[in-house]
Amino acid sequence: MNNVGKNRKTLLLYFLRGSKRYFIISVIFAMLVSVLDLINPKIISFAVDCVLSKKKQKVPEFAVNLLSEINEKFIVFEGDAYYFNSEYFGSRLYLIAGLIATVAFLAVLCRYFFKQFNARGEGKLVQRMRNLLYEHIIHLPVSWHNANQTGDIIQRSTSDVETIRNFVAEQLTNLIRVVVLIILSVIFMAGINVPLTFVAIILVPVIILYSLFFHNKIAASFQKVDTMEGRLSAMVQENLTGVRVVRAFGREAYEKKRFEQSNEKYMNTWIHLMKLLSAFWATSDFVSGLQVLLIASFGAVFCVKGTLSPGDYIAFISYNAMLTWPVRMLGRVISDMSKAGISIDRIRYIMNSKVEEDAENALKGDDAPMNQDIVFDNVSFEFDRVEKNAEGEAVVVSVKKHDEQAEVLKNVSFTIPAGKTVGILGGTGSGKSTLVHLLDRLFDLTEDEGKITIGGKDIRRINRKWLRENIGIVLQEPYLFSGTLAENIAITQKEQKMDRVKAAAKIASLDEAVEKFGKGYETYVGERGVTLSGGQKQRTAIAQTVIRNTPIMIFDDSLSAVDAETDVKIRKALEEKAKGTTTIIIAHRISTLMNADKIIVLENGRVAEEGTHDELLQKKGIYNKVFNLQHAV
Repeated sequence: MNNVGKNRKTLLLYFLRGSKRYFIISVIFAMLVSVLDLINPKIISFAVDCVLSKKKQKVPEFAVNLLSEINEKFIVFEGDAYYFNSEYFGSRLYLIAGLIATVAFLAVLCRYFFKQFNARGEGKLVQRMRNLLYEHIIHLPVSWHNANQTGDIIQRSTSDVETIRNFVAEQLTNLIRVVVLIILSVIFMAGINVPLTFVAIILVPVIILYSLFFHNKIAASFQKVDTMEGRLSAMVQENLTGVRVVRAFGREAYEKKRFEQSNEKYMNTWIHLMKLLSAFWATSDFVSGLQVLLIASFGAVFCVKGTLSPGDYIAFISYNAMLTWPVRMLGRVISDMSKAGISIDRIRYIMNSKVEEDAENALKGDDAPMNQDIVFDNVSFEFDRVEKNAEGEAVVVSVKKHDEQAEVLKNVSFTIPAGKTVGILGGTGSGKSTLVHLLDRLFDLTEDEGKITIGGKDIRRINRKWLRENIGIVLQEPYLFSGTLAENIAITQKEQKMDRVKAAAKIASLDEAVEKFGKGYETYVGERGVTLSGGQKQRTAIAQTVIRNTPIMIFDDSLSAVDAETDVKIRKALEEKAKGTTTIIIAHRISTLMNADKIIVLENGRVAEEGTHDELLQKKGIYNKVFNLQHAV
């Protein structure tokens, strides 16, 4: 990421690549709208004073030649100067009306192009933000995902992206227009009456300073609201994912109460924020109203004294309205900046999280053949610790204690010969799954935690993508995506070839079950495979792995949900399919492991026993004890 998220500005500019030019063009059109909006009050002032009041209005020197070329009757020469011909314009008010309409039409046209380019920039910005966020999230390590709530990540990737979109497209692009309007309004007002202009701008610094003060005051409130909204989203996601567990244990009332309590806290925090915002806008309205009152009062006095004409008074009131709106808008931009800043920080937390990285010149292809011996050499491992930062965000702490109580694996050493089948047996928490997760580099060993090699090559030096492309793993908890059965089986394939899908399903002993489905392989499995039984999901996951034809296959307790007869059928089919393939089978049932070339028994993170089925029975150790227990059952 090249440190793109080191601060808010850097990250925002990084996201704006590709959309910046659209926003720049839209701002140019917005500025043109501002200029055009300032012209019509001047035309109305001219109509009131020159045409209706017959007040002489001098023609600026730069406009004399232009107006005389258009129509010499527009101006008259009196004394030593040129003046607008009030009689001519007075009898032709349609010219003034046409000029006002032309300026208004040009303003509408510029507004149209402003909206068009702004919408394009907005679309490009959101598309880039979502793409970059998604790409970054899927490359973050498993430890990061374990430490963070899914609902909160979704909240940051949707709601916070929307907040930034709203700020950039609707507030930031208007900011320049606001500044231009303020400057030009003051210039035009000063051209009419300097003392009255001073009265108009005297309260502007008060509004701006109050807005800045308010911006600092509510930043923490916005942070709290966003954090609580993220927790609320995480709770909803968690309950929707585990809805069957909630129902099975009759926890509906408990979960409802827990959600209501969290929702009430969020609501109270939101109401507190709204109270602050209401106070800000009420105060802003009062100050703006006070300013209008001052202008109206002093303007009337100047009109009575004759230092301000009726037309100029009308124009000044219009310019004051144009000044008041941008000043209040500036306050809104500043207050919205608070919320956008918090959202950028929340997204920056994701973008600053370190993704999985390969070693320099990582090995792949012929430099890292996978059909080789796998060696676990004195492997000890403990998971990264997770701590919360000041904002309540999970931070993965990589400093490890290296004490026996924290270590999941302790000095584990064994070899898996190429093309052989190795079984791993052990109790819950003995480190079986951790072994295969380390082999697939879902977690990485530090330099002092030993090493795992394939063909003598340290897997930390092997390209992750290459490694994972050559390791087929059926995880302990199979995960299926929303889609058809065929799509899930062929999820790793570029093309969905039905002959390969059916062959993989047959090996996984899934074909007979599929025949009973109304739509066969086109059966929709639902989110997480909710329409399938536990055994069907496991067999689908096995088919997903088998279809890949990888040189290394891992089955992490992947037959636990099938009956003994199906277990035998799958094992026989796999033995035939997996000839020459290095196979690792993790299981609790010895019947699943007994035909393996070698069986490793883990206890408390250590290798307790190692050997063939017969050798381990003769040792009269843990394996023999488990065998006798299962055999007795």
